[in-house]
Order: sequence, then structure tokens, then C-alpha cells
Amino acid sequence: MPKMKTKRSSAKRFKATGTGKISRHHAFHSHILTKKSTKQKRRLRKDAIVDPANAKGLKRCLPYL
Repeated sequence: MPKMKTKRSSAKRFKATGTGKISRHHAFHSHILTKKSTKQKRRLRKDAIVDPANAKGLKRCLPYL
């Protein structure tokens, strides 16, 4: 059986946590930040955990994560 290929676009966007969950970055934090509150921008800086419904498909894209 040949080695599976990693989807490089997914590998650049997601990483695994210590417990094996997949973390992601929040959206809406790249531009037009003046109208967003400081609290919202601070919350968007932190990573989030991928929902279990989407994690199964991502694990297929990232076989060696």
C-alpha cells in the first residue's frame, strides 16, 4: 500500500492538539478591524477546536496528523 498524501491546504490551516483534537484559527480577524470591538478582536486571536462533525473529514485530509 503506498503512502497517503496529505492535503497541503489543510496542513497549513490546521494543527493537532496534545489530546488529538484539531485546532483552527477564527475567521473575521484579517481586515476591517476598526468597527469590531476590542473584546471581539481579542477573542478572535485565540484558536478554536474543530467541531466533531467536521473533524472526521479533516482527519482523512491529514492522515499523519
